[in-house]
Amino acid sequence: MPGTPPARFGYLGPAGTFTEAALRTLRAADRADLLPYATVAAALEGVRQGEVDAALVPLENSIEGSVATTLDELATGDPLMLRREVLLRVQFSLLARPGTSLDDVRTVATHPHAEAQCRRSLAALVPDATVVLTSSTAEAARAVAAGQYDAAVSAPVAAQHYGLTELVGGVADNVGAVTRFVLVGTPGPPPSPTGADRTTLVAHLTDDGPGALLALLTEFAVRGVNLTRIESRPSGGVLGRYSFSLDAEGHVAEARVGEALSALKRVCADVRFLGSYPRADEVPARVVAGTSDGDFRAAAAWLAGLRAP
Repeated sequence: MPGTPPARFGYLGPAGTFTEAALRTLRAADRADLLPYATVAAALEGVRQGEVDAALVPLENSIEGSVATTLDELATGDPLMLRREVLLRVQFSLLARPGTSLDDVRTVATHPHAEAQCRRSLAALVPDATVVLTSSTAEAARAVAAGQYDAAVSAPVAAQHYGLTELVGGVADNVGAVTRFVLVGTPGPPPSPTGADRTTLVAHLTDDGPGALLALLTEFAVRGVNLTRIESRPSGGVLGRYSFSLDAEGHVAEARVGEALSALKRVCADVRFLGSYPRADEVPARVVAGTSDGDFRAAAAWLAGLRAP
């Protein structure tokens, strides 16, 4: 509409991160103001405070696993909701100031996840260099531009932002690494189901005794809901108390998923629904026999008939 202000999207900055690259794959980002934040926590707080309409943050990597900070920030504080996800193939470059050669590199700056994915490659390229860990790959590039370090392992786009040159491209021990990002907004109705959806939630067990986790998992298993990710996180209180962050195939509007969540609400101390949204890989949810919406409707009608006077 004429006169409508552009959307504002936050992301894990500074400029030149893989998160910015992932955000720019979204069509809506072409018409939006993009605001970098120094940390995941700051980006999500920007959503809570209304500074931005939504924020893109990393959730998990195919090599290093989940981003603990993101999981913890989503599990606590004012509720937020995941609106969509982005999958980005991670391709690193070794960047340096113009005129630098590989023989000149004595220090390499990068993010811990990037270091883990490039450890063997760096050992082969610059075996005598010391690796210094930074808050992001873009911060590493900025520090190199400022003369603090000789080179950075970063996203190729960072070279443009910070006036660096690429010494080596495709620096990675595993060229198939993918990072999953999530676009996080304030709570509201989830998008309509597509048939290829994912539901994310955090469950806090009432009792941490024998079988407590099994009871949680059973609520999904008996309804044919496949879990694509499950991991424990400290509750932040008593040692030994954990919450569980889960991704499930399907949409809350579907009977099997909705009933599983309803059952969790009965047996868990708390359940935080973080949203149902389209899968970036467009893989349809697997629906086993007896768990389709039609199966649930038929079963409900049969039960209603038994209860009828």
